[in-house]
Amino acid sequence: MDHISGCFPGEKAKRIIMLGIAVFFIAFCFIPYDSMAVTLREGLKIVTSSGRDVQISGEEEYMAAARVSIAGAALMPGIDVYANQTWLRYQPEAKFSPFGPVPMSEKDYLTYGFRLRQLIYDFGKTSSLVRSARLTLKSKKLNTERVRNLAAVKFITAYFNLLESRKLLNVAEQQVRRLGEHLSDTKAMYKEGLITKNNLLQAEVMLSDAKQKRIDAENFFQLRGSVINSMLRKPLNEPVDIQEVDRRPFTDSGLEEAWKLAEGQRPELREMETAIMAIEAELESIRVDFFPQIYLSGGYEYQENRYMVHENNWSISAGASLNLFSGGATKAKMRQKEARLITLKEKRGKLLDMIRLETKKAYLGLKAAMHKIKVTEKAIDQANENLRLQRLRYKEGVGTATDVTDAVTLLTLAGTNYWNSVYQSRKAEARLLYSVGEDLVAAYCN
Repeated sequence: MDHISGCFPGEKAKRIIMLGIAVFFIAFCFIPYDSMAVTLREGLKIVTSSGRDVQISGEEEYMAAARVSIAGAALMPGIDVYANQTWLRYQPEAKFSPFGPVPMSEKDYLTYGFRLRQLIYDFGKTSSLVRSARLTLKSKKLNTERVRNLAAVKFITAYFNLLESRKLLNVAEQQVRRLGEHLSDTKAMYKEGLITKNNLLQAEVMLSDAKQKRIDAENFFQLRGSVINSMLRKPLNEPVDIQEVDRRPFTDSGLEEAWKLAEGQRPELREMETAIMAIEAELESIRVDFFPQIYLSGGYEYQENRYMVHENNWSISAGASLNLFSGGATKAKMRQKEARLITLKEKRGKLLDMIRLETKKAYLGLKAAMHKIKVTEKAIDQANENLRLQRLRYKEGVGTATDVTDAVTLLTLAGTNYWNSVYQSRKAEARLLYSVGEDLVAAYCN
C-alpha cells in the first residue's frame, strides 16, 4: 500500500505536465493566422491569385476558351435524330384509271431516323474563325497577366506606403519625446527662476501640437492598414502587422534599355498585337463568304407504310451552298473589321508612347529618390548635432527656447524627408519593374 500511494504524486505530476503541453500545443495551433506578420511575398501571392480583378479576368479567359471550342465545332459532323407520328384526315391516294384511286401510304404513320452533315470545304472560313478564337484566348491570357502584375504593383505600393507611415509615426513619437524632454528642462529652469513663464507656455504649446500630429500620423497608419486588408479581402479594421522588405530587385539599367525591355515584355503591347492578328483572321473569314460551302450529308429514315416496298432507307448526298445576296451585310462587316484594324494599330502606337512615358517617369523618380536618400541621410546627422548643441546652449542660458524647438522641428523634418525618400525609391523600383513588363511576383518572391 505504501508503494502504491507513493506512486500517486509522480503520476499526478506527469498528468499535469502532459495537460500543460496539450494546452500549449492547442493554443499555439489556434493562434489566428491574421495576427501574424504579413510578408510582402505572402500578400503578393494572395492578391495575384484570389484578387477580384484577377478572378474576373480568369472568367473572361474561360469564356474565350469556350469560344475556341464553338468555332472548331463547325469542323465536326452534325448529327440530328428525329421521330414523329403523323395523322392525316385523308389517306394519300393516286388516280389510277380505269381502276380508280390507289392508296400511296398509311393514313396514320410513324417516322424516325437521323441525318448527318459534314462540312468538306469552306475556303478557310472555319479555320480563320478558329485561329481568331485562339488568338482572342491568347489575348485574354495576356490580359490576365497584365491584371496580375497591376494587382502586384498596387499591393507593393500599398505595402511600402504602410511601412512608410509606420516610420513616420515613429518620427512623430520621437518629436513628442524630444519636446517632452525640452518641457522637463524648461520646468526645471522655470523653478530656478532662470526663464520666464512665457518660455514654459511655449514649450507646452509645442508639445501639444506634436501630440496632435502624432494622432494624425496614427490615423494615417490605420487607414493605410485598412487598404492592405481590403486588398487581402480581410475585415478593414483588423490589425495589420507587416515586415520590412530586405530584397531589392535589380533595376540598374539605362532609360533606352528600359524602353526596349518594355516594348518586348509589356503584356498590354503583346495583347494589342494579338488582338490585331485576331481581327485580321476574322476579316479573312468574312471575305470567304463570297465562296460556296461544300458539304456531304447522309442518314437513315424509317416510315411506316405497308404500301412501300422498303419502309426504311439509307441516303447520302453531296452538295454546295452559296449565299448570293445578303443585302450588303458582308461588305459592311468587312468595312467594320477594316476600321477596327486601323483603330487598333493607332491605339498600339499611342499605347507604346504612354508606356515609354510611364517608364521614363519611374526611371527618373527612382534616380531622384536615390539622390534624396544621400542628401537626407547627411541632413539627419546635422540635425541631431544641431539639437544637441541647442539644448546644451539652452541649459547654459546662452540659447533660447525657440532655438531648441526649431532644432526639434528641423530634426523631425529631416527624418520625415529621409523616410519619404527611402520608400519613394522602393515604390519607384516597383513601378519601374512594372513599366518594363517584369513579373513582380517573381522579382520579389524568388
